[in-house]
Amino acid sequence: MAKKSAVERNDKRKRLVEKYAAKREELKAIAMNEDLPLEERFKARLKLAELPRNSAPNRVRNRCEVSGRPRGYYRKLKMSRIALRELGSLGKIPGLVKSSW
Repeated sequence: MAKKSAVERNDKRKRLVEKYAAKREELKAIAMNEDLPLEERFKARLKLAELPRNSAPNRVRNRCEVSGRPRGYYRKLKMSRIALRELGSLGKIPGLVKSSW
């Protein structure tokens, strides 16, 4: 089980990403538009830099929904390999058969 503070910090980042997504997209569009004057594009870059760092989507870490583990994460199942194995062994995941030979 991951530290609760790490999971909460990641959840806070997810909320910030949602909150600032529209503003970030708008500023990025202005900054990348080559038809606009250089000064206006530069101002957009400065405003983009003033946004909270944790509002950037690449700062969000994929974590297991069951244990909070950040590594060995299956995106399709939203869980780690260890949680998948445990739940599979208990028969709680339909269609999953634990292999042994």
